[in-house]
Amino acid sequence: MSTQINTPDTVKVWDPLVRLFHWSLVLSFFLAFITEDDWINLHVAAGYSVAMLIGFRLVWGLMGTRYARFTQFIKSPSQVLLYLKKMLTFDVPHYIGHNPAAAAMIISLLVSITLISITGMAIIAAEGQGPLAGTFFAGFNAERMEDIHEFFANFTMLLVLFHVAGVFISSMMEGENLVRAMVTGRKKYRSEIIDK
Repeated sequence: MSTQINTPDTVKVWDPLVRLFHWSLVLSFFLAFITEDDWINLHVAAGYSVAMLIGFRLVWGLMGTRYARFTQFIKSPSQVLLYLKKMLTFDVPHYIGHNPAAAAMIISLLVSITLISITGMAIIAAEGQGPLAGTFFAGFNAERMEDIHEFFANFTMLLVLFHVAGVFISSMMEGENLVRAMVTGRKKYRSEIIDK
């Protein structure tokens, strides 16, 4: 087994915990999504996994490695719009971490998945179970929470589709296999790279 080190043409970006989080979230979310009606115990277990993963990512976004931190990649709306305009002209800069559009997508996904988790636990709390039982969530209408939960699940799936499309488009425009980068943790090094 060979050990990868920084070379002139690659640089380490994503730490093992970010990569493990990413692929675990993919698996847990899809497992929860496809088991919604038929295997409720598996659905709930996958939902709790999603909630714990989101909790971890929020902490790691504050205390983690350089490229895991929110302060490193969150950009202003004007920077996101400028990046999207550059995408239309096929003239995008190469970011070592997340580009502004990817960062906006990550925040959107984290918010939407958090809302799925909260509404899912609120549904269970309304039935007197789960970690939110005995809180004000227990007084919520379970059917209304279920509608909201389902809306955000479907909305998140739409975001996932946009995310996957964005990954492939950005991979082509930047000349970088971003899926492989999220597996290996490494990206190409270029002298014109944006590292902020």
